[in-house]
Amino acid sequence: MSKFHLNTQELIQGEFIINKINIAFVFQVNCPGCFIYGIPIMNHLYKLFQDKVSFIGVATAFEDFEFNNEANLKLLLENGTLVGETKKYYNTNYGISNYPEVPKFPIAFDRITPYEELLNSNMIEQMCNAIPNFTNFSENEKEIIVTKVKAYYSKIPFIAETFTLNQLQGTPSFIIFDEKYNISGIYFGHQSVDVLQNKLEHLLL
Repeated sequence: MSKFHLNTQELIQGEFIINKINIAFVFQVNCPGCFIYGIPIMNHLYKLFQDKVSFIGVATAFEDFEFNNEANLKLLLENGTLVGETKKYYNTNYGISNYPEVPKFPIAFDRITPYEELLNSNMIEQMCNAIPNFTNFSENEKEIIVTKVKAYYSKIPFIAETFTLNQLQGTPSFIIFDEKYNISGIYFGHQSVDVLQNKLEHLLL
């Protein structure tokens, strides 16, 4: 069973205490879909399950670093300030520049690491282990993959650890995991709230 690597900076909002059932919501502030679908879903689930499930939002950055940063996350949490493409979407479609449904759940910013530190740590190994069936590959195949991973990330000056180590497809992403950080479900993109709600209800039985 895959492990969830939750590597964040200090919490900016709320408190996260690991529970038997946990859900992480990985998003970017410059991601309209995260606001259209993701945050409302998380607010709804938080309202329903906050007494039984631990919640954490992880604001990350794998592009558009001028918008996807901790300063803009704090502005969002303080007064709903929107930036970049998210601001453009809500301004164009609703004539507003502040998000009306500010996140209610605990939130931290992803830990950002310079590539040089990533290269000189065990993170490359963790990233490769997140690849399906990686442990079953031959040693030669593993070396080829590790070399490709290093070459790819050498072009990126900063690495968002939670997003990268878990090899997430993009944002929004929802990860459900247990107290040992074993993953029981990963959901990427526009999800039905019923799918996530039913999964949590099933795990709580």
